[in-house]
Amino acid sequence: MVALTLGMPRVRRAGSPAAGDERPATPDLVDSFGRVARDLRISLTEKCSLRCVYCMPAEGLPAIPRERLLTPPEIARLVGIGVRELGIRDIRFTGGEPLLRADLAEIIRRSAHEADGVPLSLTTNGIGLDKRVRALRDAGLTRINISLDTIDREHFARLTRRDRLPAVLAGIRAAHEAGLTPLKINAVLLRDTLAGAGDLLAWALSTGSRLRFIEQMPLDADGTWSRDELVSAQDLLEVLGRRFDLVPVGRHDPSAPAEEWAVRGYEVDGAPATVGIIASVTRPFCADCDRTRVTAEGSVRSCLFGDDETDLRELLREGADDEAIADRWRAAMWVKQPGHGMDRADFVRPLTSMGAIGG
Repeated sequence: MVALTLGMPRVRRAGSPAAGDERPATPDLVDSFGRVARDLRISLTEKCSLRCVYCMPAEGLPAIPRERLLTPPEIARLVGIGVRELGIRDIRFTGGEPLLRADLAEIIRRSAHEADGVPLSLTTNGIGLDKRVRALRDAGLTRINISLDTIDREHFARLTRRDRLPAVLAGIRAAHEAGLTPLKINAVLLRDTLAGAGDLLAWALSTGSRLRFIEQMPLDADGTWSRDELVSAQDLLEVLGRRFDLVPVGRHDPSAPAEEWAVRGYEVDGAPATVGIIASVTRPFCADCDRTRVTAEGSVRSCLFGDDETDLRELLREGADDEAIADRWRAAMWVKQPGHGMDRADFVRPLTSMGAIGG
């Protein structure tokens, strides 16, 4: 378990939703270890157009009844509460695959109105993005992250259980053309694609994309993750180092999950090119985590690896005021666990997979 230093002093807060709960008198989303959440991830759906082996079961996730999904006005209201009441400074929409929401442009437009200049980004697999990217940009979207683990079509089809690589590449080109840059590419590290990591980086450099590799976490729906099979950040650096001259530059922000390496001899948009590695398993950054998550059904999850959820949808639909919703959100984040604990013998993987939580 990651050790953390206790931060703010605990004081009793009036109107606390749980008897005996003590939280600091602050408007922020602070937890009992002094971490402050500034980065909001909102999942929009459990549906996806791919079936990535580290995320989704082959048959997909159980469908969420439509009436249980947050509506565009409800999502926008939570965005506004997060920004005005709770100090949120970065917002990303995730899934499942958010492009499967026909009302995505409306969600972004309403949220942009409430966000008061806070940037809105989207994590997507890129399928269909070429047809919608300009409408999303015009609605207020400021940046896009696209998931792509390999540029080998055969490997892509095997990992995603769908032969859709050309559609993803079309979405990436369209995002560049729409000016939604810097465009980030997220690649999950797998044994099956490690040998092609250098090709993926070369491709990203050639297209002006910023590539970030992510260690696979035990969040797959099939429950096959094994630490013995994990491709670590060090494994990746050894492979990339045979082809590129990498210079460590660290993190530009203590709360940023990716450690970065400059790729000597390459530039992107006139600046030195970099490649990032999010080593959630072997180099955990839980002590600096600044994220809060809301599921597609309107529940707060304080941590990817904590199955506890706190319902906000109920308050939204019962007519609660912003203060009551913000206070329940604060209470949910106050009890955030200190770390994911994957290095402990008693670690228990979460019941919910990444596809159902939202990235």
